[in-house]
Amino acid sequence: MEFNAIYVIVAREFKKFIRERSRLISAIARPLVWLFLVGAGMSRLVQPVDGVSYMQFIFPGILGMTILFSAMFSSISIIWDKEFGFMKEILVAPVSRLTIVIGKALSGSIISTIQAVIVLLLFPFLGLKLGPFDIIAAVFLCVLVSFCVSAFGIVIATFYESYESFSAIMNFIIMPMFFLSGAMYPIKLLPGVLKLAAKFNPLTYGIDALKHVTSPLSRGPMSPDFSIIADLAVIIVLSIIFVLAGAKAFERRG
Repeated sequence: MEFNAIYVIVAREFKKFIRERSRLISAIARPLVWLFLVGAGMSRLVQPVDGVSYMQFIFPGILGMTILFSAMFSSISIIWDKEFGFMKEILVAPVSRLTIVIGKALSGSIISTIQAVIVLLLFPFLGLKLGPFDIIAAVFLCVLVSFCVSAFGIVIATFYESYESFSAIMNFIIMPMFFLSGAMYPIKLLPGVLKLAAKFNPLTYGIDALKHVTSPLSRGPMSPDFSIIADLAVIIVLSIIFVLAGAKAFERRG
């Protein structure tokens, strides 16, 4: 029963995603603008470090941006389900709240990963050399990060009843998460207060893990800020915490 419920939730969200082609186009257009317009402009100001250009440095951050916006947008489906009554049908079904959260998080992670993989395939145009193992590892990390961010978005969405209120708070969450994630500049070079804030950002560890896979630098100011083991540990632990918190929030409001 629990597995079937997860399958139905994932299949429903995936079908909605397939039908909304504009959603896919906008999700891909945003990272392309940041990568080839903002990245190309900043490359004129930031000199290459050990042969690595600024565009190559921000590439993991652009993957993180794709995941962040897509995963957070996926959590909006909870608001729509509340407004149209579908959430009440889910909550009265004989399945646990934990199953609902896992289903929603999985659907968000699958959709986000698909979009991130499309962006990932642009790596040859940036002069990056990724082998098959690197690509598989990057996709695996995208799945983990997408699940974590999706679960985080679900926790936030449970506290709002309307699309307008949820969208308003998202503007105060998404952009700070992106800019304090090491996507545009190394965490180690930030001022003390911002560096501390970045360490409490789930996306920081996701992007840092992607740097280990896609960045040719292993040391220096543009290298990853944490070890890959630390990144994976934080992502997994936070995913578990967010899923449990989301289930608790649904129980309180169910």
